[in-house]
Amino acid sequence: MRKLATAACSAIVLAGAVQAQEETTLRMATIAPSLSAAITMATFANVVTDNLDGVSIEVSGGGAATLHMMEVARGNLDMSMTNPVVWNLMANGRAMYSGEPDAPALSENLQLLMLYPYGQYHFAVRADSDIQVLDDLEGASVFLGPQGGGAFSAANAWVEATTGLVAGEDYEAITANWQTGFQAFLDGMIDVYVNGCLDPCGQFIQFTETEEIRFIGPESHEGEAVTEALGPFRFREEIAAGLYDGQRNETAVMSFNAVVGIGIRADLDEEIVYQITRAFWDNVDQITSDAPWVDALDVAFAPANIGRMTLHPGAARYYREVGVLD
Repeated sequence: MRKLATAACSAIVLAGAVQAQEETTLRMATIAPSLSAAITMATFANVVTDNLDGVSIEVSGGGAATLHMMEVARGNLDMSMTNPVVWNLMANGRAMYSGEPDAPALSENLQLLMLYPYGQYHFAVRADSDIQVLDDLEGASVFLGPQGGGAFSAANAWVEATTGLVAGEDYEAITANWQTGFQAFLDGMIDVYVNGCLDPCGQFIQFTETEEIRFIGPESHEGEAVTEALGPFRFREEIAAGLYDGQRNETAVMSFNAVVGIGIRADLDEEIVYQITRAFWDNVDQITSDAPWVDALDVAFAPANIGRMTLHPGAARYYREVGVLD
């Protein structure tokens, strides 16, 4: 009888373990859901959930990726958007992490699942604005992105490197989240709105339904300061003319793009990370959207070795299997 009871208990424990495995839920945080980088991540979650039995990914949108990365490393989240530049700042306790003494240690529990392009940074003004180039920003009100976030840091660095203008001294960098920053531009409360995205971007489609827009670049994008600001993880890239019906640029405008990715807890089970990586890339053709970010997804680029942030072993295992990682 005791042997039967023991066997029954073992069966219950085993059944419970199988059930727990079948109900694995991972938590992902993204920036504002309307942004193309967040849409990419939400689509990743949907593809994995639809094609991997026993695993689902719950997505919450809003807030700054810089904060989400800390929460992933603490174990309060499983995945978030990440960026090689921001990870370096976290590992070194610099910039937005200077007041976070545990950031360097926490960075060790944050690894990479995949990389993808963020999109060109669009510096937008109304078509009739007196601001013709970034060098005209003196005295203007500008939304660079949520302060303390990676997008703000990148846009701020580009403006300062190309023009010498300093946020908070030469022009006003308003404090707002993504939603309120865009709304302020729609309402005519600010002069310049900045958004990094792959064209056509939803925000500019919405704006040009009723008004005309113009994208601006710097008078010069060359020089040592610009090269240093871009670093190895950002690169110059033009914004073409004629992308939107209400766009009044006659020629392409120089801006920059950035590399971002999905960061994941380093202590998350290797097999689970392998399975979710495989579930996404093996089924990426199921994405029916014709949005430009879909074409930008590239399994060969996903594990690119472009910084100090390391690939999670589970993800690396998949990329080696498909021959895109040595």
